[in-house]
Amino acid sequence: MTDSDPVIAQVQRWLQDVVVGLNLCPFARKPMRAGQIRFVVSDATSDEVLLEDLQQEFEVLDRCGETEVETSLLVVPNHLQDFHDYNFFLGEAEILLKREGHEGTYQIASFHPHYQFADTQPEDAENLTNRAPYPILHILREVSLEHGLKNYPDPGSIPHNNIVRVESLSDEEKQALFPYLFSS
Repeated sequence: MTDSDPVIAQVQRWLQDVVVGLNLCPFARKPMRAGQIRFVVSDATSDEVLLEDLQQEFEVLDRCGETEVETSLLVVPNHLQDFHDYNFFLGEAEILLKREGHEGTYQIASFHPHYQFADTQPEDAENLTNRAPYPILHILREVSLEHGLKNYPDPGSIPHNNIVRVESLSDEEKQALFPYLFSS
């Protein structure tokens, strides 16, 4: 894994402008401002290496308290460019999570440039809620997630609110917020 500044910069901009800027995750602003989000770029070009990198991130989170690192974004610029391959890999990641005894401690949220929810068309606006510049494995601490959900007035409304928000974007706003989707 390396510190790949242009990749991290693009992911940080996406987090700032899309995730926080559109309030798609009402829990992201606080750890972002506090500098508690870890950004790591994986050099993996195979599932095996990516699983090793994911395991390393679990270990980092095990060593760090949530006040130091609340969450980690493992960015994968060189592997899993096909969404179906990425989606299949998520099953492998969940097996690793369980096998290593992290179930109930961590949860993996998924983001991908070609993210597509079941029963949607690729161009459906709701897919934008999980589209990022690169494939990303977002490792969340369950305790942080539970705390955020407990203190949010209506957590069940978040997915619907996100869909409404991205559907309201103009074509120009979509191009500005998701330039990697419109480049040739």
